[in-house]
Amino acid sequence: MDRRDWIKQVTAGSFTALATPLIATNDAHAETVKASGPSEVIRTENAKEGAKDWQLTRVRLDKNLGFRTPWIEGYCSKQSVSAGESIEIKVSTDPPQPFQIEIFRTGYYGGRGARLMKTLGPFQGIKQPTPTPGPKNLRECRWESTTTIQIPEDWVSGVYLGRLSLIEEDPAAGYWQSYVVFIVRDNRPADILVQCSDNTWQAYNQWPSNDSVYTHPKGNQGPWADVSFDRPYAKYPQIYENPQSIGSGEWLCFEFPMSYWLEQQGYDVTYCSNSDLLTPDRGLKCKAFLSVGHDEYWDLRQYESVIKLRDSGVNLLFFSGNSVCWVSPFRDSIDGRANRILFRGGPYGGQHTYAELREKLNGPFPHRGPDEGYLIGARNVEPVNGGGDWICTNPEHWMFAGTGMKQGDRIPGLVGWEYHGDPPSDIPGLEIVGQGTALVGGTQPQQWTATIYPGPKNNFVFNASTIFWCQDLSSPPGHMLPWSHWSRPHGPDERVQQITHNLLKRAIK
Repeated sequence: MDRRDWIKQVTAGSFTALATPLIATNDAHAETVKASGPSEVIRTENAKEGAKDWQLTRVRLDKNLGFRTPWIEGYCSKQSVSAGESIEIKVSTDPPQPFQIEIFRTGYYGGRGARLMKTLGPFQGIKQPTPTPGPKNLRECRWESTTTIQIPEDWVSGVYLGRLSLIEEDPAAGYWQSYVVFIVRDNRPADILVQCSDNTWQAYNQWPSNDSVYTHPKGNQGPWADVSFDRPYAKYPQIYENPQSIGSGEWLCFEFPMSYWLEQQGYDVTYCSNSDLLTPDRGLKCKAFLSVGHDEYWDLRQYESVIKLRDSGVNLLFFSGNSVCWVSPFRDSIDGRANRILFRGGPYGGQHTYAELREKLNGPFPHRGPDEGYLIGARNVEPVNGGGDWICTNPEHWMFAGTGMKQGDRIPGLVGWEYHGDPPSDIPGLEIVGQGTALVGGTQPQQWTATIYPGPKNNFVFNASTIFWCQDLSSPPGHMLPWSHWSRPHGPDERVQQITHNLLKRAIK
């Protein structure tokens, strides 16, 4: 059965062909991954010495409750880059001052959280222009390049931070810091592919002065604002007060605890950006695809790619909430670089779902995505903001083996600040494994639902139904817990760790 036939059966409620999952013994995807064998790339990398000093320690915002650090800030010319390719780093200092750039790969590294890969500079900083708002309030920088890095062949796939530090010549002038962030990708067969949620990082980015897809004068939920990756990341504005993460998008808050834990455990993991999933090729070389944290904005081509992964036998694990919520079409930058501008093009969702309410209140939109519930196993719901305990409802399921969890057992504060609910009733074999009530503002209730269902080739799709899942996996250096709507995650929990182990071991066997 090809993808279109499978989806037709899903949306029509006819699932005879899926009642018994198929084993992909001769499937090209299974054979490709099987032939790769186990990899020691991540174990070898994490055996190297970690950095004792990689975090930001001297940060400053332009004003109280501000967004940017104009004394030193920058961005990269690409979201992701492969070994052997080049990436430009563009930096502005105001006033002009000398600075250096230290490139770190984030990971486990014996608990230190990052390894120093390269130090660049010193450079003489220049003040670069703050762009005036363009059509659809677009802020697109056209800064001069400070330096160009050709990624060495031995740099392992991961999320890399460039720490920008002013060089202290006059102590009275300050010694300020910020980050730039980029992903190094590879093309090798691997057990686990972590898709970084950088479309969502950019959608919420308010640099330079309250400029995101949520801050257009017409309203915060319409299609009116464009945002560009050609600008620095401002301080993250929601449920998280950590100026020491400025310039890193949402990586240190929502996704780094998953990466740190995966690499600590020695899993064979590789990384990509949202824009690297516009075709399924990268994911088809992996056994498991992970959506992590806050993964709200998807180009329609990402959706089609992940459908292809599922239907080819890749296991999908949504350790995320509010995922596949908005269609976010890419377009080129002014100088022709692909996938550098996006906007809120319209909702995902079928009839009689939250998507219809979004269109009624904030449309018309130029795009409408498929019903995300038939991919994830549950949907975005209204209200989607809230918090609560994650409650076990199916303790006999294999994913709970070794946890000791019983019916009704709670993991405190794990649900939030956005989640999934309303699972389609006609997906064959779908099981509800967790369910409960999230409260908005401590008062307004909404139901969340964690699910798992079988794919067509002996694979599965898991939906944790919370942005906060990885908060209970680890608490690495540079990370701090978020908070949400009268609730918050509590940090590492052995039950969440064991559930995640169980899911991953089944996914990569």
